[in-house]
Amino acid sequence: MDPFGTWLFQFLLCLLQYQVAAASSSSPLSSSASSAHLLCRHDQRSALLQFKHVFTIDNAASSECDDESYPKTLSWDGNATDCCDWDGVTCDGLTGHVVGLDLSCSQLNGTLHSNSSLFQLSHLQRLNLAHNDFINSSIPYAFGNLASLTHLNLSISAFSGSIPSELSLLPKLISLDLSSYRLKLEPLHFEILVKNLTQLQELFLHGVSISSYLPDSLTNLSSLTALDLSLTGLLGNLPDSIAYLKSLNYLNLAMCKLQGSIPKSLGNLTQIRELPSTLSNLKQLTQLILYSNNFEGSISAFVEFPMLKQLDLQDNNFSGGFPLWVANSKPLVYLQELYLSHNSLSGVIPPWMFTLPSLESLDLSSNRLTGQIPEFQHDLPLNSLDLSDNKLRGPIPKSISTLANLTRLFLASNDLSGVVDMQTLKNVVYLSLSNTNLSMLAISGVNTTIPNLRDFYMSSCNIEVFPDFLRTSENLEKLDLSYNRIHGQIPNWVGFIGKASLWYFNLSHNFLTDIKQLPWEGLYTLDLRSNLLQGSLPIPPHLIQFFFISNNSLSGEIPSLICNASSLKILDLSHNKLSGVVPQCLGNFSSFLTVLNLRSNGFKGTLPLAFAKPNTLRSLDLSGNQFEGPLPRSLTNCRSLEVLNVGNNKINDTFPYWLGTLPELQVLVIRSNQFHGPINTMMSEISFPKVRILDLSYNEFIGHLPGWYFEYFRAMKNNTKPDEQYMSDKSGYYHDSLIVTMKGNEIELVRILTIFTTIDLSFNNFSGEIPNAVGKLNSLIVLNFSHNSLMGRIPESLGDLTRIESLDLSSNHLSGRIPSELTSLTFLAVLNLSWNHLHGPIPHGPQFNTFENSSYAGNIGLCGFPLSKDCEDNRTKVQPQVLQQEEDDSDFEGFTWKIVVIGYGCGMTLGLFLGSLMLLIGRPKFLVRFAEIQMPKKVTRSRRMVGDTMGRRN
Repeated sequence: MDPFGTWLFQFLLCLLQYQVAAASSSSPLSSSASSAHLLCRHDQRSALLQFKHVFTIDNAASSECDDESYPKTLSWDGNATDCCDWDGVTCDGLTGHVVGLDLSCSQLNGTLHSNSSLFQLSHLQRLNLAHNDFINSSIPYAFGNLASLTHLNLSISAFSGSIPSELSLLPKLISLDLSSYRLKLEPLHFEILVKNLTQLQELFLHGVSISSYLPDSLTNLSSLTALDLSLTGLLGNLPDSIAYLKSLNYLNLAMCKLQGSIPKSLGNLTQIRELPSTLSNLKQLTQLILYSNNFEGSISAFVEFPMLKQLDLQDNNFSGGFPLWVANSKPLVYLQELYLSHNSLSGVIPPWMFTLPSLESLDLSSNRLTGQIPEFQHDLPLNSLDLSDNKLRGPIPKSISTLANLTRLFLASNDLSGVVDMQTLKNVVYLSLSNTNLSMLAISGVNTTIPNLRDFYMSSCNIEVFPDFLRTSENLEKLDLSYNRIHGQIPNWVGFIGKASLWYFNLSHNFLTDIKQLPWEGLYTLDLRSNLLQGSLPIPPHLIQFFFISNNSLSGEIPSLICNASSLKILDLSHNKLSGVVPQCLGNFSSFLTVLNLRSNGFKGTLPLAFAKPNTLRSLDLSGNQFEGPLPRSLTNCRSLEVLNVGNNKINDTFPYWLGTLPELQVLVIRSNQFHGPINTMMSEISFPKVRILDLSYNEFIGHLPGWYFEYFRAMKNNTKPDEQYMSDKSGYYHDSLIVTMKGNEIELVRILTIFTTIDLSFNNFSGEIPNAVGKLNSLIVLNFSHNSLMGRIPESLGDLTRIESLDLSSNHLSGRIPSELTSLTFLAVLNLSWNHLHGPIPHGPQFNTFENSSYAGNIGLCGFPLSKDCEDNRTKVQPQVLQQEEDDSDFEGFTWKIVVIGYGCGMTLGLFLGSLMLLIGRPKFLVRFAEIQMPKKVTRSRRMVGDTMGRRN
């Protein structure tokens, strides 16, 4: 080749190399394989190795990735010089800089700090750390230094705390995913974030706590194509300004706190594919997900989208009926999933809904739908149907037998009737027919089998025998036949039902007398309460967590073998005839135990329970037994204890002031025991900070009521009305119950509302004056200081008890006038000031005008309505017959009560009803408001009440 040819060849070769290099530089995120000829920079290789050694590998750290997780950093070999070959590492094809790092699902476990070597990789453009476990690290502010980042994914990696504002310093960011249930985004930081990151195309904040309005600066994100704000706690209306997001094609606002109508401006988002709308011009809409908000209005417009495949509007406030004209226009031919549960939809289910050709899942539960269930199209691909909790009536359509794919059928809580042919449901896996009027004939017949059945619910259906078709249900996991009429012994063949699979078994509220065996080793929940079971306590499987067998007639002692159930969370043996000494192991046999209820049995002896530290005990009820001796001091180890009830025993101790250190204690009941001495003992500022139910009645306490004692009852001085909810364990299986005294009548609150507050110090020997500090307990509902030796005036400060509904100061030595401030107590329904030394006129007021003579009996110095003594004639002496009449009134009240007790003891239920009505007439609102009420089997008014005689069901 001549010199010119040689020169030309070299020139072309250089030109080709330049073009290749230029092409590489224009696509910097080339794979490590394509850049193998380039060694990564030494400082970046060192930074990666340092990052690797900070973390350990733990399979559980990426558990949500299932089979996709593996430890990528194990391939990072310190002897290898080129880090561009390492798993998850991407280098620039020209410079060798590390520009991409994908460690998602890499099983990393450890803490990420702002001084991490990760932040030395200043050329990073893509970083994915999703699905690892950074053990509650805060998101490091140093992320703001990675100015070249375009994609950042930190989702589901156990970061916690506030999202740092430094993330708004990443101007090139295109995609940001911070989805997490542990992170919080301050409203101001939210505003700054969407104001500065104007290049964002994807923003995912699922589960992040925001609890603010959508910021106006959201309109800056004109390039946004995907926005996920589900489960963030967003508030208020969906603003019209969201229509400025012209490029948006995915929006998820599920499970927020949005309300009002859906804005019409959403019709401008013509690129949307998965966004809710009410306008028909969104022809390409395929998914609409808006569940768990507060949207309202009609759903008619939603059926106008021809491409719709999934419509999810669950848990909102949509109302009205379904459009009936849809069958003519034949839209929704692609609709596969329709979820409209927990709204206020009414009217009948239109027939067209059961003819949609692609429909696979339909949920209309928890609405107000009426009429009959329409017939099904014979070739419908429906596999899941939920119509429960409506007002549907009539039979189950016969055409249901044509649904070959149907595996989930839920029809509970409707007014259905007729016979169900179980043979037509042979492919069903999950079946719920509870609380209907379906005939028992529908589920009998030994020839009927449902081989794949896993869940079967038929509670409250008047079943009298075990359904025979269950004999072959070897794979059954859940069985609920509660609230029926099943009598006698549980058949032996029941033990073969789901022997290796059954984990939930509910036979409560039947008439069962005996159960021979509990062979289900994997049983998780067993509920046998409210039957007629006799004999000794059956030992549950060792893996059981919830064991209910209360309200039966079991006898004998508690076998110590029960302590082998080391996973128990709730043990309820209340209202039986069990006796003997309680095994000491019950105090510490399970580190998971939250509820221990031994109420209303015949246990005796001292309390041997030694509570271990730490423990999770939340509710302890030992009331209605014969326990003696002092309270165990190991109760102070129960730092999660909310309810302690040892009432109606023979416990002999001084006031347990040391319980005041329990930070969560809300209910303390020690009534009807032998507690004695003063309660004016050592106190501190942490004494009973959350107590709102305190019952020390029927004991032998003495001394003054210290005013500073009441100063520490912070939960009774709440100025804001708390949410009304029942006290229960977190699982919802167990609700706390309590007996309270109202005007001499003992009433069982089957469930305790969290707004119920009471102090009962009655039937003791307290002396001195009523402290003014009691008036600061402005959340009190019931206050009972009766039957003590209190003296002095009724404090005017009691007029500040604005929520009080029952006030009993009777049978003391109180003197002076009735304060007129009490007339401002507009909720006061029960007032008893009888048998004191009060004098002067009875105040007039809206509530005071409703009280009868019995409220003031035994106070000879009182005058005015409703008494017969006139206050206007001061010269008129009290006539003997008037005094006699007042005494007769009081005696009549007591006599009436005695008649009630005696009548009931003789089986005269009518006597109890009439007597209770006389005692409570005109005062119903307290009882209806605060509890489901069950009357006691037996009530005594003796000075010392021995044993809890209520005997009612939880």
